[in-house]
Amino acid sequence: MFKEFKEFAIRGNVVDMAVGIVVGVAFGAIVGSFVADVIMPPIGLLLGKIDFANLFIVLKSGTVPGPFATVAAAKQAGAVTLNYGVFINTIISFLIIAFAVFLVIRQINKLRAKAEAPAAAPATKECPYCYSAVAIKATRCPFCTSTLKAE
Repeated sequence: MFKEFKEFAIRGNVVDMAVGIVVGVAFGAIVGSFVADVIMPPIGLLLGKIDFANLFIVLKSGTVPGPFATVAAAKQAGAVTLNYGVFINTIISFLIIAFAVFLVIRQINKLRAKAEAPAAAPATKECPYCYSAVAIKATRCPFCTSTLKAE
């Protein structure tokens, strides 16, 4: 059983998939930081100094009554919160990741289209009498001298 698992794990596709997952997780962390630390602060300033990470609604107060300035303070007090600001950050992160994946897939499709270019038109045809390869524009076979039909 271990031998079968080892063969499965060493197969090229599994290793490629594992590398893809690790790179994807790292890319997700970079995009998450980019959204939370670079994109959302200027948007928050433009919208009146709003910190999206701390936009929440208290559904049930905890041991200490609110109001709470941050999500962390509400959680520490044991309050149940609806963190819609974090959800907005996550949606923006998803859109950035989806756009990046779209750009990668678009480039891959362009490369595939170039690789799968249509084959060139044939330069020869087969003589129906002697089955020799004859130039496509030939009207007579140079091997058997038969008259060839124009195609």
